[in-house]
Amino acid sequence: MSNRLADETSPYLLQHADNPVAWWPWCAEAFQEARRRDVPVLLSVGYASCHWCHVMARESFEDEAVAAYLNAHFLPVKVDREERPDVDAVYMDAVQAATGQGGWPMTVFMTAEGEPFYFGTYLPPTPRAGMPSFTQLLEGVHTAWTDRRDEVAGVAGRITRELGERRLEYGEPGPPGAEALAAAVDGLAGEFDAVRGGFGGAPKFPPSMALEFLLRHHARTGSDRALRLAEATCDAMARGGIYDQLGGGFARYSVDAAWTLPHFEKMLYDNALLGRVYTHLWRVTGSAAARATALETADFMVRELRTAEGGLASALDADSETPGGGGHAEGAFYLWTPEQLTEALGAADAALAVEVFGIGEAGTLRLPGPEAPEGLRARLLAARELRPRPERDDKVVAAWNGLAIAALAETGACFDREDLIAAAAGAAELLAAVHLDADGRLARTSRDGRAGPSAGVLEDYGDVAEGFLALYAVTGERTWLDRAGRLLETVLARFTGEDGALFDTADDAERLIRRPQDPTDGATPAGWTAAAGALLSYAAYTGSDRHRTAAERALGIVTALGTQAPRFIGWGLAVAEAALDGPREVAVVGPRDDAATAALHRTALRAAAPGAVVARGEPGAADPPPLLADRPMRDGVATAYVCRGFVCSAPTTDPARLAAQLGGPAPS
Repeated sequence: MSNRLADETSPYLLQHADNPVAWWPWCAEAFQEARRRDVPVLLSVGYASCHWCHVMARESFEDEAVAAYLNAHFLPVKVDREERPDVDAVYMDAVQAATGQGGWPMTVFMTAEGEPFYFGTYLPPTPRAGMPSFTQLLEGVHTAWTDRRDEVAGVAGRITRELGERRLEYGEPGPPGAEALAAAVDGLAGEFDAVRGGFGGAPKFPPSMALEFLLRHHARTGSDRALRLAEATCDAMARGGIYDQLGGGFARYSVDAAWTLPHFEKMLYDNALLGRVYTHLWRVTGSAAARATALETADFMVRELRTAEGGLASALDADSETPGGGGHAEGAFYLWTPEQLTEALGAADAALAVEVFGIGEAGTLRLPGPEAPEGLRARLLAARELRPRPERDDKVVAAWNGLAIAALAETGACFDREDLIAAAAGAAELLAAVHLDADGRLARTSRDGRAGPSAGVLEDYGDVAEGFLALYAVTGERTWLDRAGRLLETVLARFTGEDGALFDTADDAERLIRRPQDPTDGATPAGWTAAAGALLSYAAYTGSDRHRTAAERALGIVTALGTQAPRFIGWGLAVAEAALDGPREVAVVGPRDDAATAALHRTALRAAAPGAVVARGEPGAADPPPLLADRPMRDGVATAYVCRGFVCSAPTTDPARLAAQLGGPAPS
């Protein structure tokens, strides 16, 4: 039996290509082979930067004896959850329903028809804390399959039926109103950690989408409470160990409630979402700390994650080789011992570093006091650069690049960083050239400039359209608006049900045991609400009632869930804020290289109005988008128009007046 992963594009699958386990990728041929051999399928799902995935691989999948038993009695299938989020979602639902919890690595035993009957996550090589060893579990499942097949088939059929019978409570077909959005703020305030920032207890994940909602709510209503919740959380995270105080960028989450000890993997999507939040916080407050965090996070993404083709890689591993050897350890690249500080800085400056950063027992750097002297930070960073670096998952995921394009474009525009705008454009060009076909269909991933085998899911279409629209706002290049429109046509044609509900996979995608449909935020915006946001923005640019209606119908789910679980539908709440505010439409008309045009355009991009769309064009341009149509300059001077629903206030040539039109709460 041979391992069949060597030709895959996923770095996670390639990490397992040399295992003695005879892995198959997810494909019809694998299930046909399981049927021919009359063996159950072992599905193992993980991702390249997952710490416990690496641990289980070292302990079990690289063990010759374990592999021999597994190969003899099962058909092993390995899936990268980031490449196939649809497969992951369907079987994670089953794991959580059966066990009450989930996580990665995910281990599922199923029939050759894809019907699951037994579940687990990480499984140790020896029995531990009431948990059987992986080998014991394999033996138990094999015995059940051999001796009690009818019982196994009955369990698999029942689980599959229950999954298929689940129905989503969609809610009213329209966006929530002002009272519901205020109630969602109340819900977040009730879960707020007033001492340490953030919501809930340990482990603590960056609540990026809830923060975006709070900032938009403040911009629309002037709510001081919403701003305080967002500011306190952003400050606590940026000063905590979850933030890389030397190189910028955020780790995946904090193990403790005080943001001190992170789980050290660094994901593109977290940094894209958080970088945008800190840029938006700066737009509201002018905070120097928010500006620094936004720029450091953007610089981290470009420096550490940009690929040779111009895209953004998915993640940096949590694990790396420990300095001086001795094997891999989580956080080894980022942690400091007193001895390492002294070696890098000398005794006196090492003591200063301990005072400035408040280094805890784990060796994480925090910033509880005043800002660290740049010289101290630079010397520590230079010393850290000599360490063995974490591995990089260099596949390009369409959705996460869409998020990064929006973040880099807006951050570059707000802080006059043309290099960041250029990086956003480079990533967008890669998506357009490699991921997007002539029919408006997206590939989910690429690597080394080659598209992967998996079709895009709803979040890819929503987030890439969002990125393209943000890039259009910043650059004024019409092609990005048109490409976003092609993607959203596919959303309407292939992902939308008759009642306006959205599905995570297209209607012509591979059929799984059920069609996934999840409107709640996980680590990234739900595809459902990401698409709703892009549809809303596109409608504002074009005046399309069809896109506006689709967005509003999709936001019915926010009406249903926003007050019940605001932490888990933050992006939907943020989109609903934009819908309630208009969103405001800004048209800037003037010569492209004119300083007055640039001043108005910069003012519009720096405005805090929730979800405002910005179009810039030259007077008399042929076939302008509807937002720019029939917009003359006033007295031959660059002019801005602020509209809602294509009903406009008096045009202005004054950036200060434009800022006033965009910066305050919406009129009641």
